[in-house]
Amino acid sequence: MTRTNTTRSQPTRLRLVTKRVEAGRRKVLYLDMDNVLVDFMSGVNACDARVRAKYAGRYDEIPGVFARMQPLEGALDAYRRLRMRFDTYIASTAPWENSSAWSDKRDWVERHLGRPARKRLILTHHKNLLRGDFIVDDRTKRGVDRFEGEHVHFGSRAFPDWKSVVEYLLARA
Repeated sequence: MTRTNTTRSQPTRLRLVTKRVEAGRRKVLYLDMDNVLVDFMSGVNACDARVRAKYAGRYDEIPGVFARMQPLEGALDAYRRLRMRFDTYIASTAPWENSSAWSDKRDWVERHLGRPARKRLILTHHKNLLRGDFIVDDRTKRGVDRFEGEHVHFGSRAFPDWKSVVEYLLARA
């Protein structure tokens, strides 16, 4: 059996995306975790004062810190509403210096968003490689500034909270 080259040109990919939308398929949405779905500082504040002092300026390296984090206000309801209208994934970055972060993020997703959501978690330092229509992120780092879809900048003046994000996205679903 011979393999053929399945690499498609940019116009071919664009036609495929257009056909997908015309066929009624849902748009692709990525949601960041830290300071978007997750209240990062809730995990830091749950740590002992000595631990916080030891890791000052690099809280994401605290072992187990991601397991202690709580959902950001409105995030769980927003996720539930958006996943009904979008093909929704969670796209986050985990620090290389904290190996527990990778499994803690997966466990957080399952605990707060449900078992099926854990298979929709993508951990990457290169969000520009993701293909989709929207990404909701509080930063422009890690490739978000080069994401080919639309960046909904969570926490900005235009999108200060989940209410504004959900209204905006549902109008474009």
